Amino acid sequence: MDWDAYARQGCAVGGALEIVGDRWTMTVLRELFLGIRRFGEIQRNTGAAKNILADRLQALVGHGVLERVQYQERPPRYEYRLTEKGLDLYPILVGLMAWGAKHAPSAAEPLVLVQHKACGAVGLPQLTCTGCGEPVGPRDMRALAGPGAVLKQTA
Repeated sequence: MDWDAYARQGCAVGGALEIVGDRWTMTVLRELFLGIRRFGEIQRNTGAAKNILADRLQALVGHGVLERVQYQERPPRYEYRLTEKGLDLYPILVGLMAWGAKHAPSAAEPLVLVQHKACGAVGLPQLTCTGCGEPVGPRDMRALAGPGAVLKQTA
């Protein structure tokens, strides 16, 4: 199925993948969530070619996921910062981190853990139900509608 077909269906997954659905974009976002904001540092940490990195950063700025902010005037230098739209990708990156740690561990790179600033707990965040606050997993939720479906109200 092509990307246009996803767009015609109103598929949220397809729409999201159009913006962040490649390896370089996700590794760039990883760096930004780790606090790395400057082109040279992002390039060094990801190993991306300059043209690929410039393309991905420009696309993320164009989609409103990042903003380009000048931090030096002479010569002009810029850094990249996550916007609110970009920050909303946090659960996606955390989910990929958890999945990768479990199913695709790398001996070459140490596992990145996160620490909750409020209580100091170290680990990976988890999804919770917006209604009751309980942790939820893949078997705890169900879809009420899919692409193209209309929810029917019951009396």
